[in-house]
Amino acid sequence: MDLLFLPASFSPTNLAAKPCLLLLPRASHKLPPESAANRLPSRAVRRPLDPSSLRRPPLATPTPSIPAVPPPAPLNPPKPSAVNPLSPKLWLSSKLSPPPPPPPLPPSPVEAFAPESNVEDPPSVASDPGSTADASEFRVKGKIFVGNLPKWIRKNEIAEFFRQFGPLKKVELIRDHDDPERNVGYCFLLYGGPTAEDSAARAVEFDGVEFHGRVLTVRLDDGGQVRARKEEKARWVAGSNGREYRSKWHEERGNASVRFMKVLDTKPEDWQTVVLAFDKIPKPSLGDYRLMVKYYARRGDKHHARATFESMRARGIEPDERIFTSLVHAYAVARDMRGALSCMDEMKTEGIELTVATYSILIAGFAKVNAAESADNFFTEAKQKLASLNAIIYSNIIYAHCQSGNMARAEVLVREMEERGIDAPINIYHTMMDGYTNIRDEKKCLIVFERLKECGFAPSVISYGCLINLYIKIGKVSKAIDVSRTMELSGIKHNHKTYSMLINGFIRLNDFANAFSIFEEMLKTGTKPDVVLYNNIVCAFSKMGNTDRAIQIVHEMQKGKHRPSTRTFLPIIDAFAAAGEIKRALEIFDLMRRSGCVPTVEVYNVLIHGLVQKHKMEKAVEVIDKMSLAGIKPTLLKACCKSGRMQSALAVTREMSAQKIARNTFVYNILIDGWARRGDVWEAADLLQQMKHDGVPPDIHTYTSLINACCKAGDMLRASKVIEEMAAAGVTPNIKTYTTLIRGWARASLPEKAMECFGEIKLAGLKPDKAAYHCLVTSLLSRATVAEDYIRSGILRVCKEMVENDLTVDLDTAIHWSKSLRKIERTGGELTEVLQRTFPPSWTSHEIPETCD
Repeated sequence: MDLLFLPASFSPTNLAAKPCLLLLPRASHKLPPESAANRLPSRAVRRPLDPSSLRRPPLATPTPSIPAVPPPAPLNPPKPSAVNPLSPKLWLSSKLSPPPPPPPLPPSPVEAFAPESNVEDPPSVASDPGSTADASEFRVKGKIFVGNLPKWIRKNEIAEFFRQFGPLKKVELIRDHDDPERNVGYCFLLYGGPTAEDSAARAVEFDGVEFHGRVLTVRLDDGGQVRARKEEKARWVAGSNGREYRSKWHEERGNASVRFMKVLDTKPEDWQTVVLAFDKIPKPSLGDYRLMVKYYARRGDKHHARATFESMRARGIEPDERIFTSLVHAYAVARDMRGALSCMDEMKTEGIELTVATYSILIAGFAKVNAAESADNFFTEAKQKLASLNAIIYSNIIYAHCQSGNMARAEVLVREMEERGIDAPINIYHTMMDGYTNIRDEKKCLIVFERLKECGFAPSVISYGCLINLYIKIGKVSKAIDVSRTMELSGIKHNHKTYSMLINGFIRLNDFANAFSIFEEMLKTGTKPDVVLYNNIVCAFSKMGNTDRAIQIVHEMQKGKHRPSTRTFLPIIDAFAAAGEIKRALEIFDLMRRSGCVPTVEVYNVLIHGLVQKHKMEKAVEVIDKMSLAGIKPTLLKACCKSGRMQSALAVTREMSAQKIARNTFVYNILIDGWARRGDVWEAADLLQQMKHDGVPPDIHTYTSLINACCKAGDMLRASKVIEEMAAAGVTPNIKTYTTLIRGWARASLPEKAMECFGEIKLAGLKPDKAAYHCLVTSLLSRATVAEDYIRSGILRVCKEMVENDLTVDLDTAIHWSKSLRKIERTGGELTEVLQRTFPPSWTSHEIPETCD
């Protein structure tokens, strides 16, 4: 798959040339035949394409023509230009010599009535109300007038009767101003589809038919309603609008609606004021109900949105596709996709067609719940039923596949969007960058970022934030800092998300000094932390062991009206449990519950683990009982194995057998891992044989745990045999398996074997991670003073790979390696220079003690 780019000569100042994102294979692109309209300018220089790049020129989008304006001033269509319409987008010549501005258009019919000084008001269009010739110009195809209706009749009953002639698009029942619960006795019906005129003609044949005790009057629409509206608009433009409200009630209702819309615009966060303003409208119209349902939809308040919707129907107002779409939006924002689908089925039952906005909202909802397959199904349905799609629906379906990591499908959708002539907005660039970040594809993420700039977009804080997030996730914190500085030099300020990413990156390196430095810098700029950033700071203080400061941060969150989550309290509980302060851990657990946070299985596991380590089994059983009451499946077995209490773990397995709970691969892996932690190869091997006897297939985790047991016991010969057994069983070692082997060879003081294992990682097509590099370099440094020169060359080669991959170690590892370097190169050297490039930025602030001989 190749990404193809516009040349750097694109003019970002040309507003007519809209940017587009192309992710197309070069083989699928076909150039149009050469002609005078698309021949390249002689002075345009084509930039050569790099076969290894992912670029291609954009597809040509036809320039829309200007439609003819109806009388009194008809316009001639513009002559086609002989210049390539894409030349401003493609070539530098358009920027150096911009095309002349288009000639001014004649005034439209509405502009013709604009008042001018010392000029009499021109006559209005179709001033003779009895002129049928003028009225025919305003006729709407497929529209009929139905009169002599019962005043108590409802829209659904009218629609049910007239739907027999064809699909109804709209029923406009005119209500009585004095009594809104009743109608005035007539309505307008609009048929849809390709047979709209035929449907209307068949309905007119039923003129004079009795309907609920009334003889109906059915006529084709004469255009009088549309004509009256246009005349009124023309008078208003001319400044001679003499219209007045029919009653004082009508005027009060209009003023109340205006006040309601003003509150929505100025105080959307104050929901009580918004609801009060809506309740003060004497008789809300369909438009008022639309705004209220849309307001609840944005908040994800599906219950109030449904209540408002049903209140509207109780007043006799029939819903249209727009208010149904807002109701679907409410359920989608609340992540209740079953409710959203129920609303969609309700639309179809009432004969209301789904619009592109409805499909777009459904697709976005499924994207948020990570259901890309369901989103794709509705996207396919939208393409089949709708004549045209827009950039919004493509943005949502692309986002769905980016979140699921299916970037190949996302690239296909971008190509499809471009082929339809739809320009890519900047949010699609950000979505694609975020998708490549999720799959750790640095190269393509940078390509999209450069493409964004070439298409004339100015990178925003979101653009730079995507790059910062990418480098933090792949462990290249130094590059994330470089992106941060570039963003600041461009005049773009950080927001709470970019600050949170940087802080999280330093926390991963256990570089708490820089993490707190960024937090203080953020507070100085006046940026207010959000819940995510507060959680990261709480985690940092907890990992440092400063739990009192972490608890203080929680209180600051609550003062700032930020609600702590389970993730906020979990690192504090973990810190207390690891330190053996079970009483304080239980106090934070109770504080978490009083704060309205529901304990998760991770919180219970941390508590159980701490209690088991302190041999407080009775208290651990009490916690397990609380888990059962909360409906959470206990995980006592894993807690016992992690704490090394294998006899307690065996007791748990006996209890499981008594309860007739079968052992699956997950249970066996926990037990084997428990014995592996103790280095008991025999027990781990016996469990593997029992596992095979019970017909439970071992997986990669099973074999890796067994290899770990062999490595801890120093039996590397048996570890090698386990690798052979894996190959016979068709199980391929992963990066964790190789890292475990490297650690085992390092413990056996055989760094040359560790180097061979490291080479096998690359032969297997795997990419070494930070743990593999850490184990290998530590092993090589331990033997560098007594081994041959190939050990030193191996250290140099491995460290250079780390520098090329922008991998940095944590502070503790840097200090440990520095101590080993003092033994090898007392006054520094090539080894010291290369190795120090892998150290974090804060390592220089620590004093490295001299190593005594």
